[in-house]
Amino acid sequence: MNGSHPRFALALAGLALAAALSLTFALAAPSRAADPDPADHESAAFVGCHGAHRVTCVVDGDTFWYLGTKIRIADINAPELGHPGCPYEAALAEAATTRLTDLLNAGPFSLVTEGRETDKYGRALRVVVRNGASLGAVLEDEGLAEHWHGHRRNWC
Repeated sequence: MNGSHPRFALALAGLALAAALSLTFALAAPSRAADPDPADHESAAFVGCHGAHRVTCVVDGDTFWYLGTKIRIADINAPELGHPGCPYEAALAEAATTRLTDLLNAGPFSLVTEGRETDKYGRALRVVVRNGASLGAVLEDEGLAEHWHGHRRNWC
């Protein structure tokens, strides 16, 4: 096949148009990272939780410690890292935990109470928000969590 084939030329033109449109939208879109929401004032250096002394660390994809308070992300359910039901759940839990750590470390965020203050285990229930958008929704969109429906799901 050579470069003079009509389908090749059409595909090349389509790629050039797509690249030009992407660049146009990228230049025209406001940068959310450069203009953080002033309400987002929480931040810390998060790592994975290890051992009994937990102050600021990530337990799994929907639970973390922040300044000594254990927080359950109220709007999602993520796979269990501590006691996965199958290898698939274990792998998904690792990915969700890593991604939540990355999201929390990506910049300032807010902790919003919607509904109950705590759950039956005494964890603070909060929606984690950055620039007005839920970080839990990011995990949902990436297939690493589901929207919280009042009970844990079987991931296996």
